[in-house]
Amino acid sequence: MPARLPSKASALALLLLSAAAQAQVVPGQTSRALEAEARADARPVATATAPLGLDEVLAASRFHAPQVLEALARVRGAEARLLTTEGAFDTLFNANLDTRPTGFYDGSDVGVRLAQPLATNGGNVYAGYDLSRGSFPGYQAGNYTARYGRFTAGTLFSLLRDRDIDERRFNRAMASADIVLADNDRLMVAIGVQARAIAAWNNWVIAGQRVAVYKDLLQLALDRQAGFKRQVAEGLRPAILLTENEQNILRRQTLVVQSQQALEQAAVALSLFWRDADGNPQVPGADRLPPRLGAPLPLADDVMAALENRPDLRLVDVRIAQARTRLQLDRNTFLPRLDLKAEVNQYLGDSGIGGRAYTGTESKLGVTLSVPLQQRIARGRLGQTNAEIDGFQQRRRLIEDQIRAEIMGLSIAARQARRLLGIAIDEQERAGAMAGAERRRFQEGASDFFLVNLREEAAADAQVRRLDAAFRQIVAHADLAAATADVKALGL
Repeated sequence: MPARLPSKASALALLLLSAAAQAQVVPGQTSRALEAEARADARPVATATAPLGLDEVLAASRFHAPQVLEALARVRGAEARLLTTEGAFDTLFNANLDTRPTGFYDGSDVGVRLAQPLATNGGNVYAGYDLSRGSFPGYQAGNYTARYGRFTAGTLFSLLRDRDIDERRFNRAMASADIVLADNDRLMVAIGVQARAIAAWNNWVIAGQRVAVYKDLLQLALDRQAGFKRQVAEGLRPAILLTENEQNILRRQTLVVQSQQALEQAAVALSLFWRDADGNPQVPGADRLPPRLGAPLPLADDVMAALENRPDLRLVDVRIAQARTRLQLDRNTFLPRLDLKAEVNQYLGDSGIGGRAYTGTESKLGVTLSVPLQQRIARGRLGQTNAEIDGFQQRRRLIEDQIRAEIMGLSIAARQARRLLGIAIDEQERAGAMAGAERRRFQEGASDFFLVNLREEAAADAQVRRLDAAFRQIVAHADLAAATADVKALGL
């Protein structure tokens, strides 16, 4: 279980860094970095007749699957939203010019200002320059400057409300968390895509091996038919035997055609994951079939230790951190506003033309206090946020329990699939031995044709069952790797 999350705003940043470190990407890695990695990790293009390896398929699905690209687009959108919130801390520049061409007062003034909001406080710092000429009414006495103008520098600090958090910093923290949410969602999508790609590739390879099994079975019947024709011509076998074997040939041809159809369909399904550099699906031909199945993905020694690697669990943790940041903002509204203002004015030169004698250096200090009296809106928001946090904590508990049950179930499936594969291998060996022995007995005249066919087809069925058992083991291992977020095993 992770450590208890802190309630301060800084805790959100710590959690985001921790989540990014736990994700199998470099901390702070953005969608642009992932796309650059796709270009840097480009593998040499295999020749058209080389076997299509699983690593080639996983590399293609990792970088070109539309689901993954869509998730990357959401990451880019979250990054753009963060940039939008950073705009609240942009340096502000403004300039003004006022003049009175007619009237009792003839004052004119020009000024420029730079203001920089503080990223660690609700206040800001500012500086400016003003120059005025002529006279101004009393309520605009602040417009008077010295002959060469006035330089101003000042700051405003929040001492209570908005000191630790305000709307600007809250929006920035939430946008930063949204990037982590989007990146973990991308990782969840990528894990699912890779697990399905592994299953699709192995299903295609096994479909090709089924074709080979049934072709071998058909070839036995075709070879036997040629021998039967010689024996019938010599009067050693009855002619009906040719008809019976032709029936076997037709049945086995049907099995070959059906298995070839399954192979073509498996190739089409694989094309959803094996894509070219432009993201277009590629349907592999039978000449790209590997000679054998790949080994199942390795399993971790302690699968439960990988529980915290699950992106969906980290998603809830980030949601809880976001809610606690919102809780801190809600509590901020209960505080009175106490702001400290400090300003220094440096008058440049002698007193201004037509103006009052403002010269030298002037400093100002001020304090502003405002106290909220009724806080029904703030109390309501506080209650809503606390309820939201409780709901997220219960959701996390449920997800964790579901993940544990899922991993336990998949571990059982992987273990039993290994046992079933061993049984299937033993069955194939015995079925093959029985078929070979029956053929020898038939050649010696000690067996009948029906029994030979039965033994041969039983041996072929045993081979197919072995392939099916191997496929179930591979899928079970891939599902367990996905359940434990083993990104290395999944080619991520």
